[in-house]
Amino acid sequence: MAVKATPSSESVFKGLRGIFWPVHGFELKKFLPMGLMMMCILFNYTILRDTKDTLMVNAPGGGAECLSFLKLYGVTPAAILFMILFIKLANIFSKERLFYAVVAPFLAFFAAFAFIIYPNKEALHMSMSSIQAAQSSLPNLHWLIPVIGNWSFSIFYILSELWGSVVLSMLFWQFANEITKVNEAKRFYGLFGMIGNVGLLLSGPIIILTAKYAKSLPVGIDSFGVNLKLLMAAVVTSGAVAMLTYRWMNKNVLTDPALYQPGQGKKKEKAKLSVIESFRYILKNPYLGLIAVLVVSYGVAINLVEGVWKGQIKIAFPDMNDYNMFMGQFSTWTGAITILLMVVGNNILRKLSWTKAAILTPIMILLTSSIFFFFVWNGTKTTPFAPLMGTTVVLVAVMVGMIQNVLSKGTKYSLFDSTKQMAYIPLDSEAKVKGQGAVEVIGGRAGKSGGAFIQSTLLAAIGGSVSLASLTFILGPLVLVICAIWALSVFRLGKKFSTLVGEKEAEKSAEAKETAPAAT
Repeated sequence: MAVKATPSSESVFKGLRGIFWPVHGFELKKFLPMGLMMMCILFNYTILRDTKDTLMVNAPGGGAECLSFLKLYGVTPAAILFMILFIKLANIFSKERLFYAVVAPFLAFFAAFAFIIYPNKEALHMSMSSIQAAQSSLPNLHWLIPVIGNWSFSIFYILSELWGSVVLSMLFWQFANEITKVNEAKRFYGLFGMIGNVGLLLSGPIIILTAKYAKSLPVGIDSFGVNLKLLMAAVVTSGAVAMLTYRWMNKNVLTDPALYQPGQGKKKEKAKLSVIESFRYILKNPYLGLIAVLVVSYGVAINLVEGVWKGQIKIAFPDMNDYNMFMGQFSTWTGAITILLMVVGNNILRKLSWTKAAILTPIMILLTSSIFFFFVWNGTKTTPFAPLMGTTVVLVAVMVGMIQNVLSKGTKYSLFDSTKQMAYIPLDSEAKVKGQGAVEVIGGRAGKSGGAFIQSTLLAAIGGSVSLASLTFILGPLVLVICAIWALSVFRLGKKFSTLVGEKEAEKSAEAKETAPAAT
């Protein structure tokens, strides 16, 4: 009985189809739900990112300088604890139940924060006078005091940070790597990001609309509290859609042999590693170590730039709703530019080598951050509201910083994430699941905590209310050094990646030759 042939995944797409939609019709059943999942996750990531910054930067006694202390002493320990818990849960639950067990508590907390915790913040937090008194008596901990005093904001910030690392970088991409072949990844991963970044385009206008609505409310109403409830309701809804989509894929895609074959590529079934063994495994694996260097380098570099930029935004937009509205505009631009770069990036992934595609992100961050630090450094010589280019010094710094962040994040989403995830594919199952999990959560947090350590150490050593903008003469050169280390690691990892892919292809060819006589 003849079997109907399906188009080969290696087919070459011509013209505009090859640029914008290199996906076969029979692959849509797997491709579109994955794109929807990523869109929902990125939608939440964007709203949470903008909201957590608005809360902490504008918290009583707070500022952008608080973020470095919070990332170092709050986010990093939480990431380590979560990694330990995740490995324990991975040994207990199936992959499907593990997804639900991780995502559902996040959504429950965000809903509780908006509707229960935030409305009672005055009763739960230190008063402004208590925070100021503590800052006066402990000048070297000036920026750490608001982190402790506004503890519920800090917890919201920590869990919002973990959402990106855990749900996007780990759970989503582990699932994608499990069901996607290397030749499919070259066509799919860039498009996943392009569809996913529609979430940024949607989240930006929603943030702007809710902020405008909140500002129109009568005096006496906690306008930002209303804004927060609307945003968290959107987050919970989007998260529920992602979970339902994941459930649908487990029932309809993972049971379709044409799209997914359970156990494919698993030659040797290995015992699950303990927590200690998992960390040792990563430390002894130079390939995973190089991926970790890339993740850490991005985290440190972008954190050093963003800390200074967010301080400038607070000066320009002191009202919480105005601050959130600006961040919504930033997210909208980021989504639009990223989608454009996705089209370019997807073709770069298909036509250039892994190394050439991966090296573009550190180059972009190196160039744009140099320009930003130059403007901020020049701005520190005058007052923030001194005239410059038809506006004020601080607004010029804010706009240049926004351009830097949009281009850096656009390149990160379109090329860095895709090339990084492709690097995991040739690894064995153990390294993909637990090795990738440790690199994404621990490495990602180590990157941000590294930048936070640098900033918080400088702030604590100087003491008082010193700003990050006044430290650009130190932070700028550091970013240049980090980008250089990042680029060298890309070249080393590129060689190892090519070797592993070649070995996998050789194994497949050998298997095909062995099974050919039996088939006939």
